[in-house]
Amino acid sequence: MLKAAVIGLNHIGRIHCRTYKEHPSAALAAVCDLDRELADRAAAEFGAKAYYDMNDMLEREEIDLVSVATGGVENGSHHYAPAMAAIAAGKSVLVEKPLSNDLGEAREMVDFAKERGVRLACNLNHRFTPMARKAKEWIDAGDLGTILFANMKLTIGNPKETSPWLHMRALHPHSFDVLRYFAGEARRVQAFMTKAPGRIVWSTASVNLEFESGAVGHLTGSYDMDNRHPIESCEVAGHRGRLVLDNVYESLTLYPHGQEEQRAYRNPVLGGFQGFDATFRARLDTFIREVEAQVPPNRIEGSGADGLAVQEIIEAAIRSQLAGGKVIDIRGSSQ
Repeated sequence: MLKAAVIGLNHIGRIHCRTYKEHPSAALAAVCDLDRELADRAAAEFGAKAYYDMNDMLEREEIDLVSVATGGVENGSHHYAPAMAAIAAGKSVLVEKPLSNDLGEAREMVDFAKERGVRLACNLNHRFTPMARKAKEWIDAGDLGTILFANMKLTIGNPKETSPWLHMRALHPHSFDVLRYFAGEARRVQAFMTKAPGRIVWSTASVNLEFESGAVGHLTGSYDMDNRHPIESCEVAGHRGRLVLDNVYESLTLYPHGQEEQRAYRNPVLGGFQGFDATFRARLDTFIREVEAQVPPNRIEGSGADGLAVQEIIEAAIRSQLAGGKVIDIRGSSQ
């Protein structure tokens, strides 16, 4: 039985706590937050020991894995210190997205985990749904043929007005991870962004992508939409067929070229995903099983390196916007 700890105990941290407590292969041993009230409340609810200092917790508790679910600016500025401390202590670490809102810190985290031989994962939970896995299975089996394009739409309502780049850094690690999962590494980026009336942040974005394979792609993203509507769709096409994944986990359809029949994969009414929180459970289940099986750090799914890769795309998109829509090579040069 693996012993888990959660650092950061607002809404997302509590989902992590609940997942560890209910998992057959894990036990929630400790919770930690600078806010003593949050820590005490979570400890009482989930039957764990409360800590208010992460270093104290890491020193006193025998822990196998740590979730870092702290927040901060752009949902990522408080990830670096607890992640680095947990890595230094030799724990397997899962960090909420973005890995960090600071690209330099994200690189340090990945490098340090590699140096210490520690598993570092990122909560890129959209790739862990049965629909996403099935889509990847079809792609790897050649059902689409050579990938030609991959398009993504992720739009929700978020009225927060903080950093100009909140929308890009806080939301679109998911979008770009799904695109990378299906189409491979991105090479060049071009972005155009706009603001809804009265907004300060760049709240809607259109991002063009060129992948290293030669495929092309696109992201439409927004913080200006109505959450009562479908939030996400992904379309991937090749020279043999096209697939469409609807609303994260609701349905997946394959349209083979030259055939009247379609192949459909649906979320069942009974026994399927019951709400968005289930995507967290699917993601954490994978990490728990990887730690239990002692999967090497460089073989885990949704790794820190994956989290870093999507941050590289996001920062390239920001540079493109600042440069008036220039095409940006992810390795650093503009064209």
